[in-house]
Amino acid sequence: MLLSSRRAVKSDCPFILKMIKQLASFERAPDKVIVSVEQLEKDGFGEHPLFFAEILEYDSIPAGFFLYYFRYSTWKGKSLYLEDIYVKPEYRRKGLARLAFLNLCKIAQKESCGRFEWQVLDWNESAIKFYQEFNTELDPEWINCRLEGDSINRVISDKISDASL
Repeated sequence: MLLSSRRAVKSDCPFILKMIKQLASFERAPDKVIVSVEQLEKDGFGEHPLFFAEILEYDSIPAGFFLYYFRYSTWKGKSLYLEDIYVKPEYRRKGLARLAFLNLCKIAQKESCGRFEWQVLDWNESAIKFYQEFNTELDPEWINCRLEGDSINRVISDKISDASL
């Protein structure tokens, strides 16, 4: 059994999208994925990539992926953010997630990141247990916030019509 991880290339985008959709199904949100292969190609493999991805392989067979990007912490400086990691069910418990996590730590170290962070769903007990093996700090204090799609547009249109601006 040979475990490996390699930097994704543009031609991996259909596989990456397939993994994203499988992850969304696992996370009970299959209808939330709107990204396309074309958008992944543009956003990850253009002149200024917004993300980086690696393909996890088991005996040279694509078995999963992870996607990450860099962001900035006003307290810690450059940070690595793991957006998603997913291993196909038939390849789980074979060391691929551990390989991905180690590679992410190496990337964070090489890039002089002051922080490596990600999110995990509170019901995903196997992932939580996995992360705890690495002495991960699980922070119950912070609340995730987001605006998506039409909500962004509504904020803008509401404020534009607001005379106080």
